[in-house]
Amino acid sequence: MKIGKGVHLFYFYMLCLVSIQVFVEGRSISLKKPDPDNAAATARWLVAQNSWGVLNTISSDLGGSPFGNVVSFSDGLPDKGKGIPYFYLTALDPTARDALKDPRASLTVSEHTIGTCGKIDPENPTCAKLTLTGKLKLVDQNSTEAEFARSALFSKHSEMKGWPKSHKFEFFKLKIENIFLIDWFGGPKPITLDQYLHLKM
Repeated sequence: MKIGKGVHLFYFYMLCLVSIQVFVEGRSISLKKPDPDNAAATARWLVAQNSWGVLNTISSDLGGSPFGNVVSFSDGLPDKGKGIPYFYLTALDPTARDALKDPRASLTVSEHTIGTCGKIDPENPTCAKLTLTGKLKLVDQNSTEAEFARSALFSKHSEMKGWPKSHKFEFFKLKIENIFLIDWFGGPKPITLDQYLHLKM
């Protein structure tokens, strides 16, 4: 069967679209969701594939009320994430100010933002969602961990490199204490911190 020039152009166009999608925002996107039976893998996949989430702190401005803020984060270089979210924050923003007074925090991400949930509602249990709870800690800016955070964040969020130095952005990390994952019916999946950080495929 003879394939016309138009068909070739169509497939070339689709290939370009796939290539663009694969490297969105410096991320090497993997649209293949882990097996629902491997909860730790799903949790790590959600953290690796997302580039932003809602970071919740205990508000010092609102009398201890919870305060959620949309923030960018990264857990490592593309395809080399370690599961620990790092942030580039300034105390001009409430989130960093809150953390410096009370480090209790949680980060929530959704599979829906990755684009693999189809047309189902983000609250549908089969559209995975993850909340990591722990302490939002300032990273020693002169440490090797700060260098890791810089590489992790700037590789996924290149715009950060040009953010004003006068705003005194610093690297923070979420020291995880609890993991809450729903990726199927039947309630949250039990995941220990060891299972999450030392993932076995």
